[in-house]
Amino acid sequence: MSKSFTHSYEVCNCHKVTLGEIVYAIEQRGATTLEDLAKITDAGTACKCCKDSSCDIGEEKMQLYLTQILDKLKR
Repeated sequence: MSKSFTHSYEVCNCHKVTLGEIVYAIEQRGATTLEDLAKITDAGTACKCCKDSSCDIGEEKMQLYLTQILDKLKR
């Protein structure tokens, strides 16, 4: 993640899940997998484009993926 994103940045457009909610799920609720994030936030459960670049089938590509956030914040 070279670009800087605010906590209000919407990572999952389908469920309107923000970066802040994802960070909270990882740091405070113990999410360590995409499945954990889905259970806690619903992110990545509709069109799935926000999961990672291989799932991003949209014409306009996402700028930030759940896998990138997990990789950066997992301990």
